[in-house]
Formats: sequence, C-alpha cells, structure tokens
Amino acid sequence: MDLTKGLPISIHLKTEVRQNNEFEEFLFDLPGQIVKIGDTLYIRYKEEAEDGAEPVPVTMKILPDGSIQLIRSGEMRLRLKFSYREQVETSYKTPFGMMFFSTYTNDLHFSLKDRPISGEITVDYHLYMAEEKIGNYKINLEFTA
Repeated sequence: MDLTKGLPISIHLKTEVRQNNEFEEFLFDLPGQIVKIGDTLYIRYKEEAEDGAEPVPVTMKILPDGSIQLIRSGEMRLRLKFSYREQVETSYKTPFGMMFFSTYTNDLHFSLKDRPISGEITVDYHLYMAEEKIGNYKINLEFTA
C-alpha cells in the first residue's frame, strides 16, 4: 500500500488524565489521514474543541528511531515528544508567551498492519512543569483504513 499520497482512516482515540487525585477520560471517534514522508509516518486528525471553537489540527509523528511526537497546532501550539524511558524537554506556545514542560514516557508502543491498513499507538507518560509533576496521562489511538 502506497502511503506517500495519504490514506483516509477512522480513528478511535482514548485519553486518560490523572491530576490532583482526579481522573478524567476522553473518547473520540474521528476521521483522519495517514501519510508516509520519507521514513516518517504521520497520523493527522482534528480534535473537537469543547467550547464550540474551531477544531484543533493534531499530528502524531512516528519517527524511525521509535519516538513519537504529538503536535497540536492552532492558537496555542504544543509539541510533546515521547521517547521510551526518557525525559524530554518541550515548549508550549500560548498567547501569554512560552511555557516549558518535560515528559517522561513510561510506556510507548506502536503497531502497524496492512490489508487493511490499521494500527495502534499507546503512550503512557508523566508531564512536568519545571521539577513539579503535573499529572499522569495515557493516550491510546487506534486507526483503520
């Protein structure tokens, strides 16, 4: 299957957030696209905004070294990088200026199958601001063509 031209996919996205002894779970079923550029795979979709604002473009970038980047575009631009058992620095551009974070990835898994194209991304990570842990997060993204 030629993914260089992009292929429409259906995405089932589950996000779990644990902050301050509280737990939230978010579920989305979204249309998306998978495309391969060079040795890098991109999964793109638009995340619905809760307040009726414009949907936010999101890209999951799966790099050849096994690391994954989550890029949220729009007014507030966020780029999180996940590398298994590593702490990685990142920044978050807001209307109020840059904020600096880091992620520590406890678990990272990506699988890809063909006929039909389908796969799964699982990321389990801690998010820190300076030295302070903000929370634990889990992302599970399943897709199929």
